[in-house]
Amino acid sequence: MRTLSRYMKAAPMDQETSIAATPLDRLKLIFKRYSPGILLAVLIAISARYLSEHYGGPVMLYALLIGMAFHFLYEEGPCRAGLVLTAKKVLRIGVALLGLRISFDQVVALGLSTLMLIIAAVLGSLLVGIIVAKIFGRSARFGLLTGGSVGICGASAALAISSVLPASRENETDTLFTVIAVTTLSTIAMVVYPAIASSFSLNDVQTGIMFGATIHDVAQVIGAGFAVSDTAGETATIVKLLRVMMLLPVLLVVSIVTVKFLADASQSRSSKTPIPWFAFGFAALVFVNSMGWVPEAPKALLIDASRWCLVAAISALGVMTTLKAMIALGPKHIAVVVIETLILLGAVIAAIFYLM
Repeated sequence: MRTLSRYMKAAPMDQETSIAATPLDRLKLIFKRYSPGILLAVLIAISARYLSEHYGGPVMLYALLIGMAFHFLYEEGPCRAGLVLTAKKVLRIGVALLGLRISFDQVVALGLSTLMLIIAAVLGSLLVGIIVAKIFGRSARFGLLTGGSVGICGASAALAISSVLPASRENETDTLFTVIAVTTLSTIAMVVYPAIASSFSLNDVQTGIMFGATIHDVAQVIGAGFAVSDTAGETATIVKLLRVMMLLPVLLVVSIVTVKFLADASQSRSSKTPIPWFAFGFAALVFVNSMGWVPEAPKALLIDASRWCLVAAISALGVMTTLKAMIALGPKHIAVVVIETLILLGAVIAAIFYLM
Protein backbone atom coordinates (compact mmCIF):
# COMPACT_ATOMS: atom_id res chain seq x y z
CA MET A 1 0.00 0.00 0.00
CA ARG A 2 1.40 3.34 -0.94
CA THR A 3 2.13 5.58 2.01
CA LEU A 4 0.32 8.78 2.79
CA SER A 5 3.60 10.67 2.97
CA ARG A 6 4.42 9.68 -0.58
CA TYR A 7 1.22 11.22 -1.83
CA MET A 8 1.71 14.28 0.31
CA LYS A 9 4.86 14.81 -1.74
CA ALA A 10 2.88 14.19 -4.90
CA ALA A 11 0.08 16.49 -3.81
CA PRO A 12 1.78 19.92 -4.08
CA MET A 13 0.84 22.05 -7.04
CA ASP A 14 2.30 20.74 -10.24
CA GLN A 15 4.37 22.61 -12.76
CA GLU A 16 1.29 23.83 -14.57
CA THR A 17 0.07 25.52 -11.39
CA SER A 18 3.44 27.10 -10.59
CA ILE A 19 3.67 28.80 -13.99
CA ALA A 20 0.05 30.01 -14.10
CA ALA A 21 -0.09 33.57 -15.39
CA THR A 22 -2.24 35.20 -12.72
CA PRO A 23 -3.32 34.49 -9.11
CA LEU A 24 -6.82 33.77 -10.42
CA ASP A 25 -5.42 31.16 -12.79
CA ARG A 26 -3.51 29.57 -9.91
CA LEU A 27 -6.66 29.53 -7.80
CA LYS A 28 -8.57 27.82 -10.59
CA LEU A 29 -5.87 25.17 -10.96
CA ILE A 30 -5.76 24.57 -7.20
CA PHE A 31 -9.54 24.19 -7.14
CA LYS A 32 -9.41 21.80 -10.07
CA ARG A 33 -6.73 19.72 -8.37
CA TYR A 34 -8.18 19.40 -4.89
CA SER A 35 -11.95 19.90 -5.16
CA PRO A 36 -12.92 16.38 -6.40
CA GLY A 37 -11.32 14.63 -3.42
CA ILE A 38 -12.56 17.19 -0.89
CA LEU A 39 -16.10 17.02 -2.24
CA LEU A 40 -16.03 13.22 -2.12
CA ALA A 41 -14.96 13.26 1.54
CA VAL A 42 -17.65 15.83 2.37
CA LEU A 43 -20.38 13.80 0.65
CA ILE A 44 -19.36 10.68 2.56
CA ALA A 45 -19.33 12.69 5.80
CA ILE A 46 -22.84 13.99 5.12
CA SER A 47 -24.06 10.45 4.43
CA ALA A 48 -22.44 9.16 7.63
CA ARG A 49 -23.98 11.94 9.75
CA TYR A 50 -27.40 11.25 8.23
CA LEU A 51 -27.20 7.54 8.99
CA SER A 52 -25.98 8.17 12.53
CA GLU A 53 -28.67 10.74 13.33
CA HIS A 54 -31.57 8.80 11.79
CA TYR A 55 -30.65 5.18 12.48
CA GLY A 56 -28.19 5.40 15.38
CA GLY A 57 -24.64 4.09 15.51
CA PRO A 58 -21.21 5.79 15.55
CA VAL A 59 -20.78 8.38 12.82
CA MET A 60 -17.03 7.65 12.58
CA LEU A 61 -17.67 3.98 11.84
CA TYR A 62 -20.19 4.85 9.13
CA ALA A 63 -17.71 7.29 7.57
CA LEU A 64 -14.99 4.64 7.50
CA LEU A 65 -17.14 1.91 6.00
CA ILE A 66 -18.71 4.13 3.34
CA GLY A 67 -15.30 5.55 2.48
CA MET A 68 -13.76 2.11 2.06
CA ALA A 69 -16.47 1.26 -0.49
CA PHE A 70 -15.12 4.06 -2.70
CA HIS A 71 -11.46 3.04 -2.57
CA PHE A 72 -11.37 2.66 -6.37
CA LEU A 73 -11.65 6.47 -6.65
CA TYR A 74 -8.35 6.77 -4.80
CA GLU A 75 -6.49 4.26 -6.93
CA GLU A 76 -7.12 6.13 -10.17
CA GLY A 77 -8.67 9.46 -11.03
CA PRO A 78 -8.73 13.07 -9.90
CA CYS A 79 -9.72 12.51 -6.25
CA ARG A 80 -6.35 11.51 -4.79
CA ALA A 81 -4.86 14.96 -4.07
CA GLY A 82 -8.01 16.27 -2.37
CA LEU A 83 -8.36 13.13 -0.24
CA VAL A 84 -4.77 13.44 1.00
CA LEU A 85 -5.34 17.12 1.78
CA THR A 86 -8.51 16.30 3.74
CA ALA A 87 -6.89 13.44 5.63
CA LYS A 88 -4.03 15.69 6.80
CA LYS A 89 -4.89 19.38 6.81
CA VAL A 90 -8.63 19.24 7.49
CA LEU A 91 -7.98 16.70 10.23
CA ARG A 92 -5.62 19.08 12.03
CA ILE A 93 -8.16 21.90 11.86
CA GLY A 94 -10.74 19.62 13.47
CA VAL A 95 -8.38 18.58 16.27
CA ALA A 96 -7.46 22.21 17.02
CA LEU A 97 -11.14 23.22 17.25
CA LEU A 98 -11.72 20.52 19.90
CA GLY A 99 -10.15 22.98 22.35
CA LEU A 100 -13.40 24.96 22.41
CA ARG A 101 -15.06 22.07 24.26
CA ILE A 102 -12.83 22.37 27.34
CA SER A 103 -12.34 25.02 30.02
CA PHE A 104 -10.11 25.34 33.07
CA ASP A 105 -13.18 25.49 35.34
CA GLN A 106 -14.15 21.99 34.25
CA VAL A 107 -10.72 20.72 35.21
CA VAL A 108 -10.71 22.43 38.63
CA ALA A 109 -14.20 21.12 39.44
CA LEU A 110 -12.99 17.53 39.18
CA GLY A 111 -10.60 17.77 42.10
CA LEU A 112 -6.95 16.79 42.40
CA SER A 113 -7.52 13.06 42.87
CA THR A 114 -9.54 12.75 39.67
CA LEU A 115 -7.01 14.86 37.79
CA MET A 116 -4.15 12.60 38.93
CA LEU A 117 -6.19 9.53 37.99
CA ILE A 118 -6.71 10.81 34.44
CA ILE A 119 -3.05 11.74 33.97
CA ALA A 120 -1.94 8.33 35.26
CA ALA A 121 -4.49 6.56 33.05
CA VAL A 122 -3.33 8.35 29.91
CA LEU A 123 0.38 7.85 30.58
CA GLY A 124 -0.23 4.26 31.63
CA SER A 125 -2.19 3.56 28.44
CA LEU A 126 0.70 4.81 26.31
CA LEU A 127 3.19 2.64 28.20
CA VAL A 128 0.92 -0.41 28.18
CA GLY A 129 0.28 0.13 24.47
CA ILE A 130 3.98 -0.08 23.65
CA ILE A 131 4.55 -3.12 25.91
CA VAL A 132 1.53 -5.09 24.65
CA ALA A 133 2.33 -4.25 21.04
CA LYS A 134 5.88 -5.56 21.49
CA ILE A 135 4.58 -8.75 23.16
CA PHE A 136 2.37 -9.43 20.14
CA GLY A 137 5.10 -8.61 17.65
CA ARG A 138 3.67 -5.24 16.60
CA SER A 139 5.69 -2.03 16.24
CA ALA A 140 6.18 0.48 19.04
CA ARG A 141 4.50 3.07 16.81
CA PHE A 142 1.39 0.90 16.65
CA GLY A 143 1.52 0.66 20.44
CA LEU A 144 1.69 4.45 20.74
CA LEU A 145 -1.18 4.86 18.29
CA THR A 146 -3.49 2.39 20.00
CA GLY A 147 -2.40 3.33 23.53
CA GLY A 148 -3.06 7.00 22.85
CA SER A 149 -6.44 6.22 21.30
CA VAL A 150 -7.50 4.06 24.25
CA GLY A 151 -6.12 6.48 26.84
CA ILE A 152 -7.25 9.82 25.38
CA CYS A 153 -10.21 10.15 23.04
CA GLY A 154 -10.59 7.23 20.68
CA ALA A 155 -10.84 7.99 16.97
CA SER A 156 -9.89 11.67 17.33
CA ALA A 157 -6.70 10.76 19.18
CA ALA A 158 -5.86 8.08 16.63
CA LEU A 159 -6.08 10.61 13.81
CA ALA A 160 -4.13 13.27 15.71
CA ILE A 161 -1.32 10.93 16.83
CA SER A 162 -1.07 9.40 13.38
CA SER A 163 -0.48 12.86 11.92
CA VAL A 164 2.72 13.35 13.97
CA LEU A 165 4.12 9.83 13.62
CA PRO A 166 6.97 9.33 11.15
CA ALA A 167 5.86 8.20 7.71
CA SER A 168 5.69 4.42 7.36
CA ARG A 169 4.24 1.89 4.97
CA GLU A 170 1.74 0.65 7.53
CA ASN A 171 0.73 4.00 9.02
CA GLU A 172 -2.56 4.52 7.16
CA THR A 173 -3.70 0.91 7.64
CA ASP A 174 -2.82 0.96 11.34
CA THR A 175 -4.68 4.25 11.77
CA LEU A 176 -7.81 2.97 10.07
CA PHE A 177 -7.71 -0.24 12.06
CA THR A 178 -7.33 1.69 15.32
CA VAL A 179 -10.26 3.96 14.51
CA ILE A 180 -12.51 0.98 13.71
CA ALA A 181 -11.36 -0.93 16.80
CA VAL A 182 -11.78 1.85 19.36
CA THR A 183 -15.11 2.93 17.86
CA THR A 184 -16.45 -0.62 18.03
CA LEU A 185 -15.17 -1.13 21.58
CA SER A 186 -16.66 2.21 22.63
CA THR A 187 -20.08 1.13 21.37
CA ILE A 188 -19.81 -2.18 23.24
CA ALA A 189 -18.67 -0.32 26.38
CA MET A 190 -21.65 2.04 26.21
CA VAL A 191 -23.92 -0.99 26.59
CA VAL A 192 -21.84 -3.14 28.96
CA TYR A 193 -20.14 -0.66 31.32
CA PRO A 194 -23.34 0.51 33.11
CA ALA A 195 -23.90 -3.09 34.21
CA ILE A 196 -20.29 -3.33 35.39
CA ALA A 197 -20.64 -0.10 37.39
CA SER A 198 -23.83 -1.41 38.98
CA SER A 199 -22.19 -4.73 39.89
CA PHE A 200 -19.49 -2.82 41.80
CA SER A 201 -22.15 -0.65 43.52
CA LEU A 202 -20.58 2.61 42.32
CA ASN A 203 -22.46 5.81 43.07
CA ASP A 204 -23.38 8.24 40.29
CA VAL A 205 -20.21 10.34 40.60
CA GLN A 206 -17.97 7.26 40.67
CA THR A 207 -19.88 5.81 37.73
CA GLY A 208 -19.35 9.03 35.77
CA ILE A 209 -15.62 8.98 36.55
CA MET A 210 -15.40 5.35 35.44
CA PHE A 211 -17.19 6.02 32.14
CA GLY A 212 -15.28 9.22 31.42
CA ALA A 213 -11.91 7.62 32.18
CA THR A 214 -12.39 4.35 30.28
CA ILE A 215 -14.78 4.69 27.31
CA HIS A 216 -12.87 5.79 24.23
CA ASP A 217 -15.15 8.11 22.24
CA VAL A 218 -16.98 11.18 23.55
CA ALA A 219 -20.38 10.29 22.10
CA GLN A 220 -20.42 6.88 23.79
CA VAL A 221 -19.25 8.40 27.08
CA ILE A 222 -22.18 10.79 27.02
CA GLY A 223 -24.60 8.04 26.00
CA ALA A 224 -23.52 5.71 28.80
CA GLY A 225 -23.40 8.45 31.45
CA PHE A 226 -26.80 10.00 30.86
CA ALA A 227 -28.35 6.55 30.56
CA VAL A 228 -27.52 6.14 34.26
CA SER A 229 -28.33 9.65 35.56
CA ASP A 230 -27.75 13.35 34.90
CA THR A 231 -25.03 13.43 37.57
CA ALA A 232 -23.24 10.46 36.05
CA GLY A 233 -23.56 11.98 32.57
CA GLU A 234 -22.21 15.40 33.56
CA THR A 235 -19.32 13.88 35.52
CA ALA A 236 -18.47 11.49 32.69
CA THR A 237 -18.46 14.31 30.14
CA ILE A 238 -16.11 16.52 32.16
CA VAL A 239 -13.70 13.63 32.87
CA LYS A 240 -13.72 12.70 29.21
CA LEU A 241 -12.98 16.26 28.12
CA LEU A 242 -10.08 16.33 30.55
CA ARG A 243 -8.70 13.28 28.76
CA VAL A 244 -9.11 15.16 25.48
CA MET A 245 -7.05 18.01 26.93
CA MET A 246 -4.20 15.54 27.46
CA LEU A 247 -3.95 15.35 23.69
CA LEU A 248 -1.65 18.40 23.52
CA PRO A 249 1.22 17.15 25.75
CA VAL A 250 0.91 13.66 24.28
CA LEU A 251 1.25 14.98 20.73
CA LEU A 252 4.32 17.00 21.69
CA VAL A 253 5.98 14.02 23.38
CA VAL A 254 5.08 11.58 20.59
CA SER A 255 6.37 13.92 17.89
CA ILE A 256 9.74 14.15 19.68
CA VAL A 257 10.10 10.53 20.76
CA THR A 258 9.18 8.98 17.42
CA VAL A 259 11.68 11.06 15.47
CA LYS A 260 14.48 10.34 17.95
CA PHE A 261 13.87 6.66 18.62
CA LEU A 262 11.20 5.12 16.41
CA ALA A 263 11.99 6.37 12.91
CA ASP A 264 12.66 3.82 10.19
CA ALA A 265 16.29 3.05 9.45
CA SER A 266 15.86 4.66 6.06
CA GLN A 267 14.94 7.96 7.67
CA SER A 268 17.60 10.41 8.74
CA ARG A 269 18.18 10.59 12.46
CA SER A 270 19.11 14.20 12.05
CA SER A 271 15.70 15.12 10.64
CA LYS A 272 13.97 17.89 12.47
CA THR A 273 11.23 17.14 14.98
CA PRO A 274 7.85 17.96 13.43
CA ILE A 275 6.06 20.73 15.29
CA PRO A 276 2.35 19.99 15.69
CA TRP A 277 1.14 23.57 15.38
CA PHE A 278 -2.45 22.45 15.46
CA ALA A 279 -1.84 21.15 19.00
CA PHE A 280 -0.83 24.65 20.06
CA GLY A 281 -4.01 25.87 18.39
CA PHE A 282 -5.89 23.34 20.51
CA ALA A 283 -4.27 24.74 23.69
CA ALA A 284 -4.93 28.32 22.63
CA LEU A 285 -8.62 27.60 22.10
CA VAL A 286 -8.85 25.93 25.53
CA PHE A 287 -7.50 29.18 27.00
CA VAL A 288 -9.84 31.33 24.89
CA ASN A 289 -12.81 29.19 25.91
CA SER A 290 -11.82 29.38 29.57
CA MET A 291 -11.69 33.17 29.38
CA GLY A 292 -15.20 33.23 27.90
CA TRP A 293 -14.07 35.28 24.92
CA VAL A 294 -16.09 33.31 22.37
CA PRO A 295 -19.86 33.98 22.28
CA GLU A 296 -22.05 30.88 22.54
CA ALA A 297 -23.44 30.99 19.00
CA PRO A 298 -20.05 31.16 17.20
CA LYS A 299 -18.61 28.61 19.63
CA ALA A 300 -21.40 26.13 18.88
CA LEU A 301 -20.80 26.71 15.18
CA LEU A 302 -17.05 26.07 15.52
CA ILE A 303 -17.57 22.95 17.63
CA ASP A 304 -19.89 21.58 14.97
CA ALA A 305 -17.29 22.52 12.35
CA SER A 306 -14.76 20.48 14.35
CA ARG A 307 -17.03 17.44 14.16
CA TRP A 308 -17.47 17.89 10.42
CA CYS A 309 -13.71 18.22 9.90
CA LEU A 310 -13.02 15.01 11.82
CA VAL A 311 -15.74 13.05 10.03
CA ALA A 312 -14.54 14.34 6.64
CA ALA A 313 -10.96 13.35 7.53
CA ILE A 314 -11.94 9.83 8.54
CA SER A 315 -14.05 9.58 5.36
CA ALA A 316 -10.96 10.45 3.31
CA LEU A 317 -8.87 7.92 5.21
CA GLY A 318 -11.57 5.32 4.56
CA VAL A 319 -11.35 5.92 0.82
CA MET A 320 -7.56 5.64 1.02
CA THR A 321 -7.56 2.10 2.41
CA THR A 322 -9.02 -1.31 1.57
CA LEU A 323 -10.85 -3.98 3.54
CA LYS A 324 -8.30 -6.49 2.30
CA ALA A 325 -5.50 -4.52 3.92
CA MET A 326 -7.43 -4.33 7.20
CA ILE A 327 -8.11 -8.08 7.31
CA ALA A 328 -4.47 -8.82 6.52
CA LEU A 329 -3.45 -7.24 9.84
CA GLY A 330 -4.66 -10.34 11.68
CA PRO A 331 -5.88 -11.11 15.21
CA LYS A 332 -2.78 -9.78 16.97
CA HIS A 333 -3.78 -6.21 16.12
CA ILE A 334 -7.21 -6.83 17.67
CA ALA A 335 -5.67 -8.45 20.77
CA VAL A 336 -3.48 -5.38 21.41
CA VAL A 337 -6.43 -2.95 21.51
CA VAL A 338 -8.69 -5.27 23.53
CA ILE A 339 -6.02 -5.92 26.16
CA GLU A 340 -5.24 -2.20 26.45
CA THR A 341 -8.95 -1.50 26.96
CA LEU A 342 -9.36 -4.17 29.65
CA ILE A 343 -6.23 -3.07 31.52
CA LEU A 344 -7.46 0.55 31.53
CA LEU A 345 -10.89 -0.52 32.81
CA GLY A 346 -9.43 -2.64 35.61
CA ALA A 347 -6.95 0.04 36.68
CA VAL A 348 -9.58 2.78 36.83
CA ILE A 349 -12.03 0.66 38.85
CA ALA A 350 -9.24 -0.25 41.28
CA ALA A 351 -8.26 3.41 41.60
CA ILE A 352 -11.85 4.46 42.33
CA PHE A 353 -12.07 1.89 45.13
CA TYR A 354 -8.66 2.28 46.74
CA LEU A 355 -7.42 5.79 45.96
CA MET A 356 -10.46 8.06 45.77
